[in-house]
Amino acid sequence: MAPERDRKVPARGSARSAAVSTTTRLKALGEQAAARVYRARPQRRNRLTGRAALLTLVVCSLVVALAYPMRQWVEMRSEIAEQQRRTEEARAAVEELRDLKARWQDDAFAERQLRERLHYVRPGETGYVVPRTAEDGAGADGSDGADSGEGAYGPPRPGDSAPARPWYEELWRDVDRSDAGG
Repeated sequence: MAPERDRKVPARGSARSAAVSTTTRLKALGEQAAARVYRARPQRRNRLTGRAALLTLVVCSLVVALAYPMRQWVEMRSEIAEQQRRTEEARAAVEELRDLKARWQDDAFAERQLRERLHYVRPGETGYVVPRTAEDGAGADGSDGADSGEGAYGPPRPGDSAPARPWYEELWRDVDRSDAGG
């Protein structure tokens, strides 16, 4: 029985102190558990880190630095394309002129052009020019001249309502008009 005597009986206030200590312990355990949970959860980082900000700054700098040269490059490419198109047009025109020159080297072509355009005739031939009348629009040979596109003596002039005159009559009329001051 001695062991029972050695046992201390808590006083009235001491039970309360044991309860407080249990409460304090539970509170401390709760705080520790909460700390473990918060440590286990990944911490939220800033969305914009220093490296990301630097990378963004470098990319923006490159875009700004390369914008003007890229615009010039695109403009040059379009100019080159335009010049190539013009070169092709000029080559086509040169080919046409070479063909025309080769045709003019042919005596038969030259003679036909001289007869049609300048009304030349060979020695011993008699040349006739039959003007069309304004009423019927046809020449004495029955052709209306529509296929050749010529007026009375030559190609029609824009705005002429009267039949065209030979070029030398037009020349003298212009000389007379300028001499008269009109």
